[in-house]
Amino acid sequence: MSPLLNSKEGFSMWKRLAPVVFGFFAALPVQAAQQAPDVFMQELSNELMEVVRKDPAVKAGDLQKLANLVDTRVLPNVNFQRMTASAVGPAWRQATPEQQKRLQEEFKMLLVRSYSGALSQAKENQSIVVKGFKGNPEDNEVLVRSEIRGGKEPLPLDYRLEKSADAPGGWKIYNFNLLGVWLVDNYRTQFSQEINAKGIDGLINTLAERNKSNSRK
Repeated sequence: MSPLLNSKEGFSMWKRLAPVVFGFFAALPVQAAQQAPDVFMQELSNELMEVVRKDPAVKAGDLQKLANLVDTRVLPNVNFQRMTASAVGPAWRQATPEQQKRLQEEFKMLLVRSYSGALSQAKENQSIVVKGFKGNPEDNEVLVRSEIRGGKEPLPLDYRLEKSADAPGGWKIYNFNLLGVWLVDNYRTQFSQEINAKGIDGLINTLAERNKSNSRK
């Protein structure tokens, strides 16, 4: 098995803190109009913590419930195709439509399995506090900075958002950064190694095997 997804020490911290990060997506509500990006993120963060504290299925780590939440609430608010294409890198343009479809499916499943399985470990005293927005809300892409609080010290958590007319809140998330590691960039390095060694189909097979392994666990 390739060392895919296990090549950085920092990634272990990702896995421990993933409940707060990825679980955030499962709490996204339907918004009527575009908000300022920092207000948008703060309201959604607050709603996430309500889900973590009150939903028995989330606390129990019910993967089916979490997967359903991701399918119905996450995808409208995340540009998953952009995330996948960015993680795959230049090879995405050489992939066939069928290969791109498979890559997106397997990458989605990988993230859902990796993070939803850990969601029940989120602490009730944790919160996400969005810092004052210093960018221009009229820009098509913005950076929103926040902190995870409730531990020994605040942990930085940043989001990259893009404007999107078809998103419920007017914004879509396409990358996020925890402890100085951007999710998409981290995967791009690992995916590149796999593609160089085995090609696009090799990456697809590796992701599929990893997902099967996670499913058995």
